[in-house]
Amino acid sequence: MLLGFDRKRDHRLLVLMPLFDEASKMRRQVVETMRILDQSGVDCFCPDLPGCNESVRSHAEQRLSGWRDAAASAAAHVQATHVLGVRSGCLVAPGDLPGWAYERVKPSSVLSRLARAEQISVREANQAVTAKELIAEGCEKGVTLAGWPLGADLVNELAASELEKSRPHLPITQEEVGGSPLWLRAEPGFDPAQAKALAAILVERLDLS
Repeated sequence: MLLGFDRKRDHRLLVLMPLFDEASKMRRQVVETMRILDQSGVDCFCPDLPGCNESVRSHAEQRLSGWRDAAASAAAHVQATHVLGVRSGCLVAPGDLPGWAYERVKPSSVLSRLARAEQISVREANQAVTAKELIAEGCEKGVTLAGWPLGADLVNELAASELEKSRPHLPITQEEVGGSPLWLRAEPGFDPAQAKALAAILVERLDLS
């Protein structure tokens, strides 16, 4: 499945949502930003990666490398000219496309956040386990963290420090966008001012003004 605003224009932007829980928190914000970009003359496409959202694939069978291949296939399918990765979506953005990384996060930070959330959950069930122990278990045989079933391959990829390097896309910071980060909120939210600001930054950098 793919959400697209396609009018066959010169600028065609592949948008990659954050992975895991931040996807639900940011989805409306990303979609509304795409609507503004469409009105500004940019074709936009946001695919569901395998195992995510409407995909029928098993999440437990996914790998970071597989998501990268899927993102590259989506880019080729829609003939994307640029890419925008949002948070952990930056980790799977095709490196051969020019583009931007909106508050990119390290793979190890993504994994640690999920493990801490699971640690809190099991503690409430009167079980004692550390985030480090959960990650070690995941690296060996896979693990479910914060409701997300993760295979051992994916856990090892997220834990590997070398995956934090060599991503070529230019940064967009939350300070540039303004306001407080929506991914830190307890529930999914929407901030029209931030959507307009992010779209304006992209329009300027695409030189559409």
